[in-house]
Amino acid sequence: MTFEMTNTPLLDGIVVVDLCQFLSGPYASLRLQDLGARVIKIERPDGGDLSRRLYLSDTEIGGDSTIFHAINRSKESLALDLKNPEDLKALKTLLARADVVLQNFRPGVISRLGLDYEAVKTINPDIIYASITGYGNEGPWVDRPGQDLLAQARSGVMWLNGDDNQGPVPFGLAIADMLAGAAVAQGILAALVRRGISGTGAHIETSLLEVLVDFQFEVLTTHLNDGRRPPRRSNFRSAHAYLSAPYGVYPTRDGHIAIAMTPLPRLEILLELPELGRFSDPKTWFAHRDEIKQIIATQIATRSTEDWLAILEPADIWCAKVLSWAELMESEGFKALDLLQTVTREDDVEITTTRSPLRINGARARTNRAAPLVGEHSAAIREEFGL
Repeated sequence: MTFEMTNTPLLDGIVVVDLCQFLSGPYASLRLQDLGARVIKIERPDGGDLSRRLYLSDTEIGGDSTIFHAINRSKESLALDLKNPEDLKALKTLLARADVVLQNFRPGVISRLGLDYEAVKTINPDIIYASITGYGNEGPWVDRPGQDLLAQARSGVMWLNGDDNQGPVPFGLAIADMLAGAAVAQGILAALVRRGISGTGAHIETSLLEVLVDFQFEVLTTHLNDGRRPPRRSNFRSAHAYLSAPYGVYPTRDGHIAIAMTPLPRLEILLELPELGRFSDPKTWFAHRDEIKQIIATQIATRSTEDWLAILEPADIWCAKVLSWAELMESEGFKALDLLQTVTREDDVEITTTRSPLRINGARARTNRAAPLVGEHSAAIREEFGL
């Protein structure tokens, strides 16, 4: 059997209706859009998605935040007031012809709107319906705000970052939102496969807390099976609560270098550190983690990053220069991946952003349209779908 390579996007013809705001749901629909789906974003007429005004800096483009542009490129915007009976009726008409719908309302809100899974399934029995919440649909946290930092706080993940004397340290990214979006996109793709085989839809659900627990599956499994001892971060140059020295990031004379899992006898020779000979037993590499790292750090600081890379890389030591964003953008490794694109809009909006992380048949999807204005496509969508 032979297969013909095609440039047709994998999700060409799939219509996704995105009822979500902020990051988690829109991240999922962005991934589907990158795979070729048509994403119709439902926004309030009076201001649209709240993330349009979620500023990471004082930079705005075309009246909207950069974060909104980053996560909503090439989507269409249909402005609907879901408290208006006529607009709600129009949405249900659209859902009858959609393949996928996503929502990240607080539990109970979507039911009050008459747009929960059971209700939408009566309109479109084959619909693939995806829900993202903060903490699921049961338990004492159901009505708490499903916000990334708060979910990180409740998940235990903050005790894995930073040095032991720093207390809890959050990630510098909205990891719960991104992980939830990625998980939901994965579930939607599986549901689309199943629907293609059996003709039946599905309800995909996750929450910020669930994906953060899953994110920690490796270290949580260790914790649950070693007497439930709490994680012990290093007090010095910590990079992983459960890994022994030399794992960490070390200042050099002119920058920083990361060193991953490496037997200490190798470093004893390569770094010319005979004092590491005291730690020949691998069991001491964790028990004396801080002391070992201090010895390594003192030596690493005496030479430049390039000097150390010239010694360590030929010896197949797992190490890397720690790059700034500016250095990353100038690196040949980054340029070779062609991960950036410029998208535009008719009102002279132009924004440089990222591209899909996936390559299909050797090609990475590229779009050319910036995120939409609120309701920019309302008239065209209404006419097309008879809303």
